[in-house]
Amino acid sequence: MSAAPVVFLDRDGTLIREREQPPRSAADVEFLGRSIEALAELRGAGLRLVMVTNQSAIARGWLRYEEFEAVQAVLREALARQGVALDATYFCPHHPSEGYAPYRRRCECRKPGDALLRRAAQEHGLDLERAWMIGDALRDLEAGARVGARGILVATGKGEREARRLEQAARAKLRLAADLRAAATLVLEDLRRAPGERQGK
Repeated sequence: MSAAPVVFLDRDGTLIREREQPPRSAADVEFLGRSIEALAELRGAGLRLVMVTNQSAIARGWLRYEEFEAVQAVLREALARQGVALDATYFCPHHPSEGYAPYRRRCECRKPGDALLRRAAQEHGLDLERAWMIGDALRDLEAGARVGARGILVATGKGEREARRLEQAARAKLRLAADLRAAATLVLEDLRRAPGERQGK
């Protein structure tokens, strides 16, 4: 079986609204506009969908693992009602300098580290030559770039603020989309191009 193209996506600020406190239950989960529709379009085009999320609130003691899993269950159920499923979710519970053992430590899985993306590729037979990373933080795009994925920064969450941090020349090279649905459109356009014509390659 040949390796499959994949979209890696961030969670908070990309798929669901980012809040001051981490979501702990269904009441805290709000899908950003058109985000489920975006995943349905990507899935319909034959792309695999893998969530990769930093969850340092676990290290800091703000969020219990069981609460994180409860929110993930809410996400899966909401997506399933629309006929969409993620292939996998990978998360990093660590923080390099804050929180409590065993989660306070330096690791390669916390984005911009790429360990979770590489693990996903190995475990799910993903084609990193045909990979995209969508997120609302520059560290998301950096993690993707380390494995060769084309990055798209969404303006939702902290994306617009992140883009303003860049020098003008760097900002001009950035692929910026209004939201996940707009990012999905860019991915699908990119997918239709011949390999030599793809942006970021």
